[in-house]
Amino acid sequence: MTHISRPSTEAILAALPGLAPYARDAVILRPERGKPDSGNSSIGGPPLWPSDEPWPTCALPDVDCPDGEPATAMVPVAQIFRRDAPGPWWPADIDLLQILWCPNEHWDPPAQQADISPVITMRWRRAADVTSRLTTPPLPSRYDEDGYLPQPCTITTEYLADFPYREELPSELRPQLEELVNETGDGGDAITRVAGWKLGGWPTWHLTYPTVFDCGDCGTDMTLLFTVASDDETGVVVGRWGDLRIFTCPADHRHAFQVDLH
Repeated sequence: MTHISRPSTEAILAALPGLAPYARDAVILRPERGKPDSGNSSIGGPPLWPSDEPWPTCALPDVDCPDGEPATAMVPVAQIFRRDAPGPWWPADIDLLQILWCPNEHWDPPAQQADISPVITMRWRRAADVTSRLTTPPLPSRYDEDGYLPQPCTITTEYLADFPYREELPSELRPQLEELVNETGDGGDAITRVAGWKLGGWPTWHLTYPTVFDCGDCGTDMTLLFTVASDDETGVVVGRWGDLRIFTCPADHRHAFQVDLH
């Protein structure tokens, strides 16, 4: 993943104060191949999983198994401890987020999932509640391609204020933002298109116009929780070297999430 080169938040807001109300906290997760254990935040590492909780499986039809049977074990994608990435995305009394997926492409999955991509599941936990740990997670019985099997990586974090793509801003701010973008970076947008593995922040919209997802349970506008990025370090490739994003309801983390492939 290319290291982010952008002005400081203070410099961005000094140049364009009108962006301040649109700033969102974000944490960039920088992966490095390693051997994380279940007590670490990681990408593709072993999760802190209760030994008495069934491991998630997927029996949905996929491109290689039209009837979805037999069910295959899901694989760990990311595990984030609150201590490593505190922020507004954490529900009260929760300190562990785990994301897993079925490593197969699903052409017509349930509505909350993205077409032609792996199927996601998530767990919010209190780490202290896991008193007996699963030591050997099951392996998937089938998978479409290596790009859906994340390589174990440790992560370091970088905090920043993330800003929305110009089409999500009032029209009077867009010319000023475009001018600022042109004056910074190396020809790319280093201000509103912060890509990579990311917790929180704004989604990038480099292929389509911005989309607003409404919570199916309460109608609240959903916000970006997590971005899975295609990169060489983790070995993950989604879409056409794109991003898979998970949106959640800010009113209640227990409401159904929404997955988008971009």
